[in-house]
Amino acid sequence: MAVDGNWSIRRIPTRQIDQVMSELDHQGPVASLAFRTNGLESWDSSLLLLISRVEEWCRQHQVRLVEDSLPAGIRDLEALANEVPERKTGRARAERRTLLVFLGEWVLGLAGGAVATLTFIGEIILSFGRILRRQAAFDWRLFWLTMQECSAQALPIVSLISFLTGLILAFVGAIQLRQFGAGIYVANLVGLGITQEMGALMTGIIMAGRTGAAFAAQIGSMKVSEEIDALVTLAISPTDFLVSPRVLALCIMMPLLTLYADLIGMAGGALVAMSFLGVSLQQYWNQTLGAVHLTDVMIGLVKSSVFGVIVAMAGCQRGIACGRDAAAVGDAATSAVVLSITWIVAGDAVLDVIQQTLNIR
Repeated sequence: MAVDGNWSIRRIPTRQIDQVMSELDHQGPVASLAFRTNGLESWDSSLLLLISRVEEWCRQHQVRLVEDSLPAGIRDLEALANEVPERKTGRARAERRTLLVFLGEWVLGLAGGAVATLTFIGEIILSFGRILRRQAAFDWRLFWLTMQECSAQALPIVSLISFLTGLILAFVGAIQLRQFGAGIYVANLVGLGITQEMGALMTGIIMAGRTGAAFAAQIGSMKVSEEIDALVTLAISPTDFLVSPRVLALCIMMPLLTLYADLIGMAGGALVAMSFLGVSLQQYWNQTLGAVHLTDVMIGLVKSSVFGVIVAMAGCQRGIACGRDAAAVGDAATSAVVLSITWIVAGDAVLDVIQQTLNIR
């Protein structure tokens, strides 16, 4: 095969290469194929594409390709590409899996994740046992820093979301209750909805996106830089030093944030009641006090503590299980947020069932 002139991807369109391959198919039986490149002036990836297709054609027709006839530069690129070819690494193969294999892999992955989660929970419980016996390297600086990050620094976003949540609840209730002349009961709807459900739920989701992702990214970055390996080498448990302070700090701060979110949410509901229903602030406040009891507030605070543990554990567990490259840190943060929100919603449903079963009001 004679190859000459300037082989540029701009000068040689793909259809011309297809035409060459078509002419090759119409040739008679041959035992070997060689290139004549004496007139070749310049080349780029278009010539590599032609040679790659000729190699494939030779393999299919059992024709020996005389590789020594190729230019030295192309032979070097061929050798470099064949060092780790995709067909050896398996990247080029799309293995066909049956539904049964896919289902089996999914179940095994689910079981492996459950075992890893239970093991991590057990390590945290043992860690708190060591902390109570004063046998753990508990990082108090990290504990106070985490409390600061989960308290004052989180107030702006918690205020905004809680206020808007109260507004939305009040608007939804106002549209329906105003038809029956019962607009004052917006205070009941907002008060009970915020204290029992939405205050804790929205605060948990905010902290999952803000703090849980930060936990996963911080611990994941430490794993990439081998700082966690250094702790293990110094006989310091990463769970005692990195995980327990974060879990304890978030478990303490979540009820306080939720209590703050309850007040801001009710303020949002009061604004709607005063603006669109003509309810005075004193009437709204008295109606709220009559509808919301201490038990309702405590239900929300207990839920928030559970959500805080979920967010902290999901973030730390994803960080500990992070890979050792930069991309894995981003994946760990994303996974932590998704896992936290999923378990917060599922946990809220379970706690509601328990509340109704025990008739707690």
